[in-house]
Amino acid sequence: MGLTISKEEVAELPIETFSGNIIIIDKPEDIDNAIEELSKHSIIGFDTETRPSFKKGQVHKVALIQLSTIDTCYLFRLNKIGYPDQLDSILCNKDITKIGLSLRDDFAAMNRRSEMTPVNFVDLQPFVDKYGIEDNSLQKIYAILFGKKITKRQRVSNWEAEELSDAQKNYAAIDAWACLKIYNHLTENEIK
Repeated sequence: MGLTISKEEVAELPIETFSGNIIIIDKPEDIDNAIEELSKHSIIGFDTETRPSFKKGQVHKVALIQLSTIDTCYLFRLNKIGYPDQLDSILCNKDITKIGLSLRDDFAAMNRRSEMTPVNFVDLQPFVDKYGIEDNSLQKIYAILFGKKITKRQRVSNWEAEELSDAQKNYAAIDAWACLKIYNHLTENEIK
């Protein structure tokens, strides 16, 4: 029998918060320092956010790429800085493992901004199967492993807003950080 959790059980759990640093990269002059810091890590969490579309056929470009270490999440606001070439030194680096969830969707969206070929990514959806986890949403995987709920309230908010709200920043940081935390937990503590 695999590990699973119901929506109702998740709803009862306490909400997870990100207590690390959140660094917004929304000016070209901020990019190099962020890339330099991220380059010091061999494993980072990854996610993207795109402004939702409520009209058939309307598709927006990725507005935000989140790259997280265990204590700092960098939010690259692509709608403000475009896709900086420096990101390729992380996303296309075979020596840095990037952990995400449902990566096919992220890569398809990113291809609207860049021709980059992502290298050394781990998609948690198939990865958690070998640990007996049947649920493959980030919220459920996290709830099973840590007994806390990742709130999804900000998911359909405007990621191209002039300023991101604190709630948006936290949501974005948690999504990338949670991927890293799940991976670290599973690879360090084999579930029997």
